Amino acid sequence: MAVRRNGTGRGVMMKKKSILLNADDFGRHPAINQAVARAVRGGILRSASLMAGEPAFEEAVELARSLPNLEIGIHLTLVDGKPLLPREDVPSLIGADGRFYPSHREFVRAYLSGRIHLEEVRLELSAQFQRIMQEKLRVTHVDSHQHVHILPGIFPIVLKLAQSYRIRSVRIPQAAGGIRECLADGSAGDRMARFGLWLLCCRMRRKAVQYGFYFPDHFIGLIAGGAVDEAFLMRQLENLPDGLTEIMIHPGLDNTVLSDCYAHRWEHDFEGEYRCCLSSRIAEFLRGKEIGLGSFRAGGSGL
Repeated sequence: MAVRRNGTGRGVMMKKKSILLNADDFGRHPAINQAVARAVRGGILRSASLMAGEPAFEEAVELARSLPNLEIGIHLTLVDGKPLLPREDVPSLIGADGRFYPSHREFVRAYLSGRIHLEEVRLELSAQFQRIMQEKLRVTHVDSHQHVHILPGIFPIVLKLAQSYRIRSVRIPQAAGGIRECLADGSAGDRMARFGLWLLCCRMRRKAVQYGFYFPDHFIGLIAGGAVDEAFLMRQLENLPDGLTEIMIHPGLDNTVLSDCYAHRWEHDFEGEYRCCLSSRIAEFLRGKEIGLGSFRAGGSGL
């Protein structure tokens, strides 16, 4: 039973508890692609977000076609990757090496200083939408690498492009634990980044509703450090709120190889998140508590 919210955020009906694990960075590396495929075939993963401009894109597309239970998101990329369009079309988005800014922080600094041209953003994101949509996959939603889609000015571009392809679900990466969780741990920079994202999401939730988009009722994802391993996920499930909760993960088969695939070497436990998807303990807990496996297609909050 879906909860539908009006502009005040008040729900009009109750909703069963369900989770939606979504694997980001599908298409970046074969070790990610194979982790996604195995986690769908033998575990609880049902959704992955595909990067249009990464080296293992074609393999990811073929795997997605072989996995009828897998829904696909468009993982828009404006940082830590390569553009689809030539340098002359998007000069404000790339550096001398022909790649995007290395991280969200560098991109935001350039964006706030006026060095990022929104028309170039629109052209590049349009190319990414087109490349994925022409593959005729089961595309259910849109999100982005390092959450750049949530920035003011960029978010309306994303929603309008999604509407043009009849995609009506979007990620709102607002920490389910609220401000307290944003400020709980990490460096001062990490805490401020999480708090800034939380504030942005408050605004963008309202805009998504205005545009007629759905989004999960809650979002869980360790944005800086850590991993959604079995122990972490069990703690979340034991206190799961009503409604649909998206859980962002980055599963992979080889931590060492995958850490080198990111502009700033990311010491992440990809393998731990992969094992979490296959955990019999997690599966048994879900069955025992009658917690369902949700879908972006089913919707969450929204109109």
